[in-house]
Amino acid sequence: MSTLVLCVDRSNDIGAKSGAAMPVAGWEAVRSLVTDVGLADPEDASVNCLLEALRVARELTDGGDDATVAVVSGGGDSRVGADRAIARQIDDLIERYDPDSAVVVVDSAEDERVVPIVESRIGVDGVDRVVVRQARDLESTYYLLKQFLGDEEMRETVLVPLGVALLVLPALAIQFSLQIAMAGLASLLGAVLLYKGLAIDDRLENTPEQVREALYSGQVSVVTYAVAVGLALVGAFLGGLSASAAAEEPVLIRVALFIYDAVPWLALAALTASAGRLIDERIRDERLTSPVLNLPFGVVAVGLVVRGFTGYFLERQAGIDHLTMSLWTMEITFQPGQRLLAFIVAGIVVSLIGVRVASRVTEELPEETVESEAEQS
Repeated sequence: MSTLVLCVDRSNDIGAKSGAAMPVAGWEAVRSLVTDVGLADPEDASVNCLLEALRVARELTDGGDDATVAVVSGGGDSRVGADRAIARQIDDLIERYDPDSAVVVVDSAEDERVVPIVESRIGVDGVDRVVVRQARDLESTYYLLKQFLGDEEMRETVLVPLGVALLVLPALAIQFSLQIAMAGLASLLGAVLLYKGLAIDDRLENTPEQVREALYSGQVSVVTYAVAVGLALVGAFLGGLSASAAAEEPVLIRVALFIYDAVPWLALAALTASAGRLIDERIRDERLTSPVLNLPFGVVAVGLVVRGFTGYFLERQAGIDHLTMSLWTMEITFQPGQRLLAFIVAGIVVSLIGVRVASRVTEELPEETVESEAEQS
């Protein structure tokens, strides 16, 4: 059985300190690399990681396996670049030695995040994480703290929120009270935990690049999204004015007023954004999918239904038994229930129209594509 013992260095400490071209494979080559890295920085934990990889390879060889020890190291200015460099090196090792499985040796949680990359290419029998032992508890604590402070991601995740909290807490306590200060501190820490727990930072990481590409490519949705944000702000502003004007009313009534005045603008904002996306889909792919076509109709339908229910609640609270509307020379009287039913029916009709339009368009576009291909041939 052929086994690849893989020492992973995502931060490129080994490559930077030794100057060796990665990947490095073979017993003698890795043993020479241990000497180079140890002479460059004897305190580096990578030395122990390399030695552990050699030890695991020797044990596998003594057990009758055909073990090959190798070292891969990240490169590039970003984490994505480092992971791609490691993936290329792993592919090179697999092509060169054709192993049946791999054993990954790491010395930190940062390096351990590369394990899924290895697993996507070859079966991993085990992960060996090296932890350097110290003689005394105090010395061990010192080195663990030093390793913790040296981990950039751990500093950003733990130390930065704690530092901000310690700065904000005295200011809130002086300005307000200790209870408000503690509540503000708990809210801040809760927001940080949600920010990291929901991986919002990972989602926002590529947002500037996506916006830049959208601007350079001339997408219509960039403009419509900006207009949609403005319309949403207008709706929120008008809804807030209505709610604040009824400060003496119960909370539920103020919420209903806010929704009643804000929903038309919010629906118009969503309709504008979906229209921009619809145009971009048509320009880029020359075909439209059912979800994209259904979105504008769904937005209008939901807006009608929500507007109808909030209007019904407000009419009931105000004690309005009927509403008279003038249509040319005719006057039509609506009861609150009838008006609500009209909005619900209108929402359902708009939704059905959207489904019908989407089905018709998606049926016609493939026929146009077939005809154009036939003409070209």
